[in-house]
Amino acid sequence: MQLPGILRLFSLMTIIVIGVVLLWPPADEEGKSRSERAASGAVRYVLKIDPGVSYMPGSRPFGVGQPLLGLAEVIDAFEDRHPDTRIEVIRTPNSRDYLVTQLSSGAAPDIVAVNVEEVWVDVQKNWYVPLDRFLEAPNPYVVEKGDPDLPGAREWWDMFRFQALSRGKAGPDGRNYCLTLSAVETGLFYNKTFFEAHDLQIPATWEEFMALMAEIKGFGKIPLLVPLAALADWGTDLLFDQVYYNILPGIDLVKDPIREDYMQGYLDGDELAFLFTKGFFTRQDPRYVEVARMLKSLRPYMPQSIANADYRREFQNQQGIMFWASSAMTYPFWADRNLGFEWGVFYLPEVTTKTTSFASGTPMCVIGGAAQQFEVTATAVKDTDETLPFPERIESSERLKRAIGFLQFLSLPENTDRVVNEYPCFIPNIVGVRSLPVLDPFEKILERRYTTTKWVFSFDLRFSDIYQRMLGLFLEDGIDLDGFLRWQEDNIRTAGANLIRRQNVDVNRLEASWEKLAPQRAGTPGLPVESEAGR
Repeated sequence: MQLPGILRLFSLMTIIVIGVVLLWPPADEEGKSRSERAASGAVRYVLKIDPGVSYMPGSRPFGVGQPLLGLAEVIDAFEDRHPDTRIEVIRTPNSRDYLVTQLSSGAAPDIVAVNVEEVWVDVQKNWYVPLDRFLEAPNPYVVEKGDPDLPGAREWWDMFRFQALSRGKAGPDGRNYCLTLSAVETGLFYNKTFFEAHDLQIPATWEEFMALMAEIKGFGKIPLLVPLAALADWGTDLLFDQVYYNILPGIDLVKDPIREDYMQGYLDGDELAFLFTKGFFTRQDPRYVEVARMLKSLRPYMPQSIANADYRREFQNQQGIMFWASSAMTYPFWADRNLGFEWGVFYLPEVTTKTTSFASGTPMCVIGGAAQQFEVTATAVKDTDETLPFPERIESSERLKRAIGFLQFLSLPENTDRVVNEYPCFIPNIVGVRSLPVLDPFEKILERRYTTTKWVFSFDLRFSDIYQRMLGLFLEDGIDLDGFLRWQEDNIRTAGANLIRRQNVDVNRLEASWEKLAPQRAGTPGLPVESEAGR
């Protein structure tokens, strides 16, 4: 090589080296690796988060695609900004028993992802941190962008896209414990190719839906794929709403000003327990009998074995034609390039008076709502004196500031987009983050009003287990309708009494409301007569 060439090469290398030196991070804690920071004692706060299965870094949802990276990338960016904090992602058993054990012992993760309905039954125990004071203040990561008109610059609340849904997740005590990062809805995935080949139409009413399933069964296919747990949860609540919605003005005993915009007329566990003492949800309540009867009417169109069916596989191999599932199931069907048929999504149609005289004549309501729900546990304030009142511990905890800070950082549009839209599963709940187009059908369903109640989240784990087990026995003809309802009476009686005692419910207030609403109930057909069954 000639000398001028060598000099040019040397000059170029010198420029590169100087550039690297100038861009290299300073020799402080931010420039060190996590292990180096931890070893040097720079890490003051180690927060643990269980993000749930949907966004677990390194996992492959449904065994499809590449391992997830989104949340890990957001955590890396947060730790780079806060060298004194390290966030550990952990996986805990998906069991309420386990969660309660961890919470009661003070060993729960700082941040957990559970349905907020599970939080509601424990709000009196100081296991979770109310988030209201943080949500009503500016998000500091938005403020630093310098634009006062950005959502979050005035209140963190303003960043959430589905406002009614987000604020509607306040607990029975009126306080918010839940950060809803994304929304979910259920729907009927259907084999569009099969429908077109047999000239089948999407049903507009419950009666058309039942006729459609009979027609599909006549072609030798399984019309409806739905797990027992989903039928006990979604199926019960949707059909309950269909026959109770028009009498809510006379039985909605407590109107929560915070949640009412979203959860219009919602019946909490204390209301359900009280109404039971008035004969509701017993054999003397014809509407409740109708719910059980309609659930049973679905059984002939479900798989032969509802306990052992592989629902996803039955749909993919075209043995099952309709699959009632959440929007999360979009991913495996969307990603399966060898599926062999086109699919679509529609929602369950309304029940009419042709099926029951108690039909409310209203479209099926939303049964999904909040998807990824993050809660901050009392573990986040463990750097404070445990003898202090819980509100004082919240005010003084530096560790809690880091936990809240991470959730504020996560809710920035660019970070939510990175996590929620890494694959088609849920609808982002942050302003400025567009959901993936394949999820559009579920987004439209979410525009409906919310359900009247959520039975499996109203009381306790024992109640839900008994209900699902006895519903399965009822569907499989192991017990008749009267026997099933008798079991439910005992189940609600016990669970309701436990809830009233545990939450110290003001029964006199409910009684006064009941009397006040008497004119609303006057002349309503089919109301139960108060009897010993509800006592």
